[in-house]
Amino acid sequence: MESDKTPSNERQIFQPVTIRGLKLANRVVMAPMTRSRSNEEGVPPAYAADYYAQRAGAGLIITEATNISAQARGYPRTPGIWTDAQVRAWKSVTEAVHRRGGKIFLQLWHTGRISHPDMHGGSAPVAPSAIRPSGQIRVHDGMKDFITPRALEADEIPRIVDDYRKAAANAMTAGFDGVEVHSANNYLLEQFIRDSTNFRSDAYGGSLQNRLRFPLDVVRAVVEVWGADRVGVRISPITTTPGETPLDSDSMATYSAYLGALSALGILYVHDIEGVTQMSREEAGGVRFDQLRQRFRGAYIANNNYNLALAEGALANGSADLVSMGRPFIANPDLIERLRKNGPLADAPKEYWYGGDATGYSDWPTL
Repeated sequence: MESDKTPSNERQIFQPVTIRGLKLANRVVMAPMTRSRSNEEGVPPAYAADYYAQRAGAGLIITEATNISAQARGYPRTPGIWTDAQVRAWKSVTEAVHRRGGKIFLQLWHTGRISHPDMHGGSAPVAPSAIRPSGQIRVHDGMKDFITPRALEADEIPRIVDDYRKAAANAMTAGFDGVEVHSANNYLLEQFIRDSTNFRSDAYGGSLQNRLRFPLDVVRAVVEVWGADRVGVRISPITTTPGETPLDSDSMATYSAYLGALSALGILYVHDIEGVTQMSREEAGGVRFDQLRQRFRGAYIANNNYNLALAEGALANGSADLVSMGRPFIANPDLIERLRKNGPLADAPKEYWYGGDATGYSDWPTL
């Protein structure tokens, strides 16, 4: 870990900050991480409250991606926010985080074609167009090949927008401080945005304006519930998930337009995966993150393989307002304290990342 001669209590990353009335203890965000501990009804376990509360030292926690409906599911044991039981379970989480003085947003998710019939009683997953992803997906009994999804009918799309609206309202009932719309990693919203996955010829496809229509309708619906000051959007301009390169013929033009439209909606922040998740931070496909940053007037959360030195550099030069970290939080519930003290960081073996029980999840020791 990089050392710094500046006392930790004077360093910008550890200073409290208020963004649009949202008071954060520091500028470190816990990134959303799928952990697959919920039951098959999408209800988070009781020990999820321990897991999130232990990490309440982060300025802001963004939860693991959470399905807005049964149709939204892509993977086993991922949580939901469409049933009363799910809402009650999440309420215990938010209460535990708030008792520790933390702030927590729920990430709203629809996986679209990144799913499998095993998750839908044999029915095909939905997508903007019937284009099969490359590779395989993890389901209940192991890895299986992706299948060709069913293209959504035009009259189904407003109903999914309403699912987002209801999920946002349920998140409010559950006591969250806000919500993040998952528009990254080639899940449903990004599938509509990209011209490699959206071959529609109706009002939701073709031109860039049409391809952005559904994601922007979703964000507007969520803003109707929460107000723009409590809504963020996650993006991944150069993702290669699930292995197709490139995903867009002109990602810079696409995301410049998208961020301009999100800025006009006045949302709190964009959360940008700068590069390919868990892989490279290199810019690609003509995308310039500094230029995208200039397209958006709200707060900018930078993400992807940030360490303390990179994070402090980004804050110092104004290329980020907040910095999110994911994997370091898995085995270091007191990550903020460890970073402050330049302490050692534990590393979680990959077998603990997905699935299982409280072991390797909510039982990591503090420094």
